[in-house]
Amino acid sequence: MTSAQATAEVFWTAFIAMNAKERQAFLERLIADRRVREDLLDAALIEERRHEPTRGLGEVVSRSRARGAV
Repeated sequence: MTSAQATAEVFWTAFIAMNAKERQAFLERLIADRRVREDLLDAALIEERRHEPTRGLGEVVSRSRARGAV
């Protein structure tokens, strides 16, 4: 386990040990910070789309050009 993984495990364990009110307060603090909120939204989107097929850069560029976006 890396140092980063160990640190994450400590924070995860503490979060899980909190009661519902404490968790709510912690989550409110997280989303109050714009940068953290954006990171959380990005992570949620990545997880949501994890199983979608990937597209090559050429396909993305050609579709953008076809729509006049480039």
